[in-house]
Amino acid sequence: MVAAKQRSYRGVWGALMIAGLVLMLLSGIAQTILQGAIAQEGGSSRGTLLTLSGPVTPASASYLEREIGAASDRGEQVIILKIDTPGGLVDSMKTIVKAILASDTPVVSYVYPQGARSASAGLYIMYGSHVAAMAPFTNTGSATPVEMGGAPSEQPTFEPAPSPAQTPTEDNGPAAEDGSSDAASDGAQSEHPAAPTDISNTASMRGKVIEDSVAYIRALAEERGRNAEWAEKAVRPPSASITAREALELGVIEIVAEDLDDLLAQLDGMTVKTVGGEKALSTQQITLAEAEPSLIERILGYIADPNVAAILFSLGSVGLIAEIWNPGSIFPGVFGALCLVLAFYSFQVLPANVLFLSLMGIGVILIILEAFSPSFGVIGLTGMILFGTGLYFLFPGEFRVSPVVLGATLAGAGAFLAAILFAIAGSRNHGPLIGHEAIRKREGRVDDWVDGEGYVIVDGERWKARSKENLKRGDRIKVQEVDGIVLVVKRAEGATARMSRMIPTLGRSGDARP
Repeated sequence: MVAAKQRSYRGVWGALMIAGLVLMLLSGIAQTILQGAIAQEGGSSRGTLLTLSGPVTPASASYLEREIGAASDRGEQVIILKIDTPGGLVDSMKTIVKAILASDTPVVSYVYPQGARSASAGLYIMYGSHVAAMAPFTNTGSATPVEMGGAPSEQPTFEPAPSPAQTPTEDNGPAAEDGSSDAASDGAQSEHPAAPTDISNTASMRGKVIEDSVAYIRALAEERGRNAEWAEKAVRPPSASITAREALELGVIEIVAEDLDDLLAQLDGMTVKTVGGEKALSTQQITLAEAEPSLIERILGYIADPNVAAILFSLGSVGLIAEIWNPGSIFPGVFGALCLVLAFYSFQVLPANVLFLSLMGIGVILIILEAFSPSFGVIGLTGMILFGTGLYFLFPGEFRVSPVVLGATLAGAGAFLAAILFAIAGSRNHGPLIGHEAIRKREGRVDDWVDGEGYVIVDGERWKARSKENLKRGDRIKVQEVDGIVLVVKRAEGATARMSRMIPTLGRSGDARP
């Protein structure tokens, strides 16, 4: 009877457990379906806010490419890309532009805040965006490519386009077979000689880079329906640059917005073309979620700053000099090597001029030579001047090192050089450290003494000694002469005796007068 009841209870409990598992499974499925529906509905009312601040580097390109792709996969309404950049690497810029072109979600580039700029690579990113906007008091342009490793100038030499007077037209007809057109052309050139053209390999390569950049930005302009003629002017030297209002009038951008709220209000209802087709923006009730770069991307982005690069190179040089000057210190060498590695990474992603970087290296070498070949500061001062000059001209205008950083770096280098000179002067002022001259006038104590001679301890060493004075063990002595390996010593004056000679005698007690 009891066994039957137990079997019935087990059957009930088993049925309840199975029912509970079924309910949990159905609940999970329902929750998954509900979350998918909410995500799909929320994706159309959500947007992503990204930021491009500082140079365009591999770190910033990785961050923007990842987040643009993720927002596109989520099917979000819009991606707002805030821009404030002086430019950067061409490859990194193209990575960002490719991510924008492949996005199903419209990307809106917004030069913000007021006073920001979108120069060089930033202009290409703006032209690649589905919508381009700028805040008041911002500017864009100056997109002429600058060669890595140091271009000779901001306006590279390339073969200029022929002027209208020199360009053949339909009115002139085809060239005659007898070469009359060539003769006329030669005559015209003899009367108005053209400016000499640099046709070297460097100039040819420079011209190819510019032509490629012009074609690239014109293709973006034609795709987005923006002003392609002005874009070409911004790429060809001298680089054109315009303000936000001028950009709006010239058709370079579509919107001038005071802030993000104003931008979203103007975007509402706008229709843009993406790879997935035309999409109408609904941004009145949109929620923007800011996506930040990863820790590694932040660190690499922070390092890719001209001022940080200059500081890292300076610290690395100081650490290297300290390690060479005092071998075995370990920490200065390791710290200096780490700083130099990070500095050279910055130089890779910044338009560093190799010539002036070499000048800085020569300056460091001269400062090292000052430590080993003292010249009363002449070599070290020359090295410091070369280092400062190279540091100032290391990057082009928009990337130039801040005068505050430059001054602080030179002050630190000057202090380090002064410390070297002080140490050298101190090493020259002290007496001999070894030999007879080094031990003369040193003080010690008697270790063993019998009949005018014995052994004394001077600077931790036991010497045989003699003296005309009657000494005993423990007396303080002073070395007078060195006779071979025997020290001639005398009793050293105590502190009391020395003080008594310094203070004038006021008289004996017996000489006192009433």
